[in-house]
Amino acid sequence: MTGTPREQARAQTMADITRIGRDHLARYGAAALSLRAVARDLGMVSSAVYRYVASRDELLTLLLVDGYDDLADAVAAALDDVPDAAPGERFRVLGRALRSWALAEPATYALLYGAPVPGYRAPAERTTEPGTRVVRLLLDVAARAHEAGTLVVPQDEAAPPALAAGLEGVREQFGVALPDAVLTRGVLVWAALFGCVSFEVFGQYGPDGLGDPAALFERHLAALAADLGV
Repeated sequence: MTGTPREQARAQTMADITRIGRDHLARYGAAALSLRAVARDLGMVSSAVYRYVASRDELLTLLLVDGYDDLADAVAAALDDVPDAAPGERFRVLGRALRSWALAEPATYALLYGAPVPGYRAPAERTTEPGTRVVRLLLDVAARAHEAGTLVVPQDEAAPPALAAGLEGVREQFGVALPDAVLTRGVLVWAALFGCVSFEVFGQYGPDGLGDPAALFERHLAALAADLGV
């Protein structure tokens, strides 16, 4: 930790608030988060905590950014030893790392990808960049498969105007030059991958997870890899 002693103390307090906030998120749920309760567990008077975090919504934003970064760091670390030239293996490792993190952090995963918290709207200027880090890694897999000629998609059906405009926005945001059909395939695989993880995290497969949720996930991963041509 660098900076002046005062800056270091503030950074440590913010880290403690985040840690306690995530603990409360797991114990009480997002809708019941309370800055006063966080201050109490921090050993701080409630009025003092507002010098660091202005409101409950600010705490939620803090936990969102921390959660997105924690997930993306876990996925990136898992990919460290996988060559860029092996998109199929990178996709599988990415999917497994996503699932492992989500199962280990179900409350934070629910905050990131579950039902919206009533009355809260995430500020895009703070959450979009960290919230799209994993998607960037996935789109890189699609781009490499397209470059290698293994991701083959129909080119004879133009996207409707509104969808085409939305895909152009994705190209601009992520800095990719993928055609509409390839970009659409990447988006659909992204949605399906997170959907499969969400079904398991939120118990939608039933109390026993269809007997072997890990095996089911591997089959889902294989199907999505085929969709990406990897």
